[in-house]
Amino acid sequence: MRVGVDGKKFPFGREEGAIGILQAAANRGYDGVFFRSVVDVSPTLDSGYLAAVRDTADSLGLYLEMGVGKVNPYASPEQPEIRELGGGDYLRAMEMMVEASVAIGCRELWTSAGNYKHNLPGLYTIDRFRTDVDWPDQLVAIDKFMHKLAPVLRHHGARLNIENHEEITSFEVLRLIESAGDDVLGVTFDTANTVSRSENPVAAAHRLAPYTHLSHLRDIVLFYDAGGLTRQVRPCGQGVIDWEQVIGALHAANPELNLSIEMTNDRLLMGVQIFHPIWEQAHPDLTTTELAAVMRLAVECEERARSGAMPSLADYHAQPFGLVEKGAFLEESVAYVRQILAKIDA
Repeated sequence: MRVGVDGKKFPFGREEGAIGILQAAANRGYDGVFFRSVVDVSPTLDSGYLAAVRDTADSLGLYLEMGVGKVNPYASPEQPEIRELGGGDYLRAMEMMVEASVAIGCRELWTSAGNYKHNLPGLYTIDRFRTDVDWPDQLVAIDKFMHKLAPVLRHHGARLNIENHEEITSFEVLRLIESAGDDVLGVTFDTANTVSRSENPVAAAHRLAPYTHLSHLRDIVLFYDAGGLTRQVRPCGQGVIDWEQVIGALHAANPELNLSIEMTNDRLLMGVQIFHPIWEQAHPDLTTTELAAVMRLAVECEERARSGAMPSLADYHAQPFGLVEKGAFLEESVAYVRQILAKIDA
C-alpha cells in the first residue's frame, strides 16, 4: 500500500497545474496523487497534456489516479462543464472522460452520487434530503445511468468507483454494485463520510473493503449538539477512527490499494442530524447497534476534549488554517498512516 494525496484539495504546486501538483507531492515525499476528475486536469481532455501528466507521474515514481463526473442525473446539472464537454450529451461526456483516462493507464475511476452543499442549512446540505426528488428515485436514476455507461466501461476494462459520499449509505452502494456488476462499479472508500450516515467506520470498512479500489483517508471527531452530532475532519490519528481496524480491513481485501489523504480546505463543522424526526425512516438499513457505536464515538470525543487529550470543536475551529497548517495536516496524516501500515506489515 502506498500513501499519497487527493489532488483536488492539495494546496501546493497548483499554479503549474496537474504537473506542478505531482512535482510538489513528490518533493514532499508522497507516493502519488488522486485527481478527482480528469477534467480538473485538462478541461478539454487534451491527449498530449494528459500524456505529459502520465509521464511526469511515472518519472517521479508516483501513482496516478483519475475520476469522472457524477453518476446521479439529478446532480449532473450542477456540473454544466461536463455536459458542455459532450456537446450537450452528458452520457457521451462521461464516455469521453473514461476513454481519456484509460488512454493514460487509469482504469479505476472515481465518481460520486451527489454534492455536499455547505452553504445550505441542516438536512439540505445533503442531496439525500432534496424535496423535489426523493432519494429512492435518485438511486433508481443512478442505477439506470450506470447500466447505460456499463458497455463503454466493459469495452475499455474500466471501472467507476462510487464514493461513500455524505448522501449515500454503504448498504445502498452495495446494492448499486450488485445491480451494475462489480466489474464496472466499485468503491472509493472515504473514512470520514461513514458517520455522515451514522455508520460505524469499522463496520462500513468491512462491508465495502471487498469492492474498494480507491480511497480517501481523513479522521473525524464527533460532538453532541441540539440536532444530534457535529462532525469535524481532523488529521489521521487525531480523531476517533480505529485505523488499525479500518486499514486492516482494506489491506486484507486489496493489499495494493493506494491510500490517498484527502485534505480539508477549512475547519468546517458538519451536522449529522440523528435527532431529526425523519432520520430513522430515511435510513432503513440503519441498526441500533451501529447507531449506538457512532454515539459512543461522540462520547469518547467529549471525554477526550474535557481531559485535554484533543482540542474541542470551538478550540480547533478557532485556530488558523493557512498553508502551513494545511501542510501539517498532510504531513501528520501521511506519517500516521505509514505507522499503521508498518504495524500491519509486521
